[in-house]
Amino acid sequence: MTKPHIGVVSPEFPPDIGGVENYACGYVRALAALSFPVTVFTRRHPRGEITLPGVTVRPVLKLRRVLDRRILEDPAIDVWHPMNAAYAWIAEESDKPVVVSVHGNDFLRAYHPVTAPAPYRFGPLWRFEGPLRRLERAWRDHTTRRIRRWLPRARAILTNSRYTERVLVEKIPACRGKTVAAMVGVDPFFLEAPLAPEARHAPPRLVTVGRLSEPRKNVDRVLEALAVLRGHDFTYTVVGDGPDRPRLERLAGELGLADRVRFTGALPRAELRRTLGEADLFVLTASILPHSHEGFGLVYLEAAACGTPSLAARLAGAAEAVAEGESGFFVETPEPRAIAAALKRFLSGDVNFDRARCRAFARRFTWEKVVERTLPFYD
Repeated sequence: MTKPHIGVVSPEFPPDIGGVENYACGYVRALAALSFPVTVFTRRHPRGEITLPGVTVRPVLKLRRVLDRRILEDPAIDVWHPMNAAYAWIAEESDKPVVVSVHGNDFLRAYHPVTAPAPYRFGPLWRFEGPLRRLERAWRDHTTRRIRRWLPRARAILTNSRYTERVLVEKIPACRGKTVAAMVGVDPFFLEAPLAPEARHAPPRLVTVGRLSEPRKNVDRVLEALAVLRGHDFTYTVVGDGPDRPRLERLAGELGLADRVRFTGALPRAELRRTLGEADLFVLTASILPHSHEGFGLVYLEAAACGTPSLAARLAGAAEAVAEGESGFFVETPEPRAIAAALKRFLSGDVNFDRARCRAFARRFTWEKVVERTLPFYD
């Protein structure tokens, strides 16, 4: 039997860095490993496009429905799979099966203003691109309202956690009965490195990985908590970049932590794996905001795959990404006082984890399982 050709529509895709990018790449690799023909439709990346065995990557997306609907003219595609809720409009226009993956924030507020017009792409109107771009915030809100109409038209909606599934059905009741908590998988790359010894480093090494652009990540609250614990030995590494980085660097200095805190910016994959593997504790105590939450938190699994336990807030999808007592522990509220108390327990040796058990937990999450939950909807 000939397998259907899957058209994956993913504005977020490597070489860009991020959780959604990793999700799309891991899912596509698993499809290709099962010998499905796969074409990825993404936007053009300044550094060029990655090469994946058995996968065609086409950097053609313009992030505008009026321009991107031409991808539907590709007769080779049998099933469409948008990896972003903003592209659920395909379910409204295509007569082919459409499966949509959502990640939590993308249906709360659109990542891309795909319903906006694009007049600046034609003729002399390019001179007005700047002013028109400034209107995109309003168009993002318009796109968000349209998403509520588009998503229920999909054959199935995959969510990255049971938490995301609950929020989706609460926000868009018409999606009830079409959702599947397909979860996520961990990249085998993070499972391949040898585990570090069980003994902690002296001083213990703490690490956070994430975009420094989202207030809900609470890196500032971790810094405030660590300022309370200056009497303990530790180092703290913050991996990632974004517009909030200068403020956080200044805050570390103001709190007297400049000699203990290091901001690395984004790291290549091999160096990121090494940094996670050499850490004693991964720290990400994220909040829930009206338009932003941790849908799952793939980075918790990546840390566990490297043998490193996590400290998380028992909120949103993080509660499913960390197994208490096995791959990490929780604070109930992501406030500096609570974070400081939890870190003190760890730094004092009152809380300990086995690196092999952390990795064993991460092994339960595979992209093959995610794809298997999806296959019935591709028929």
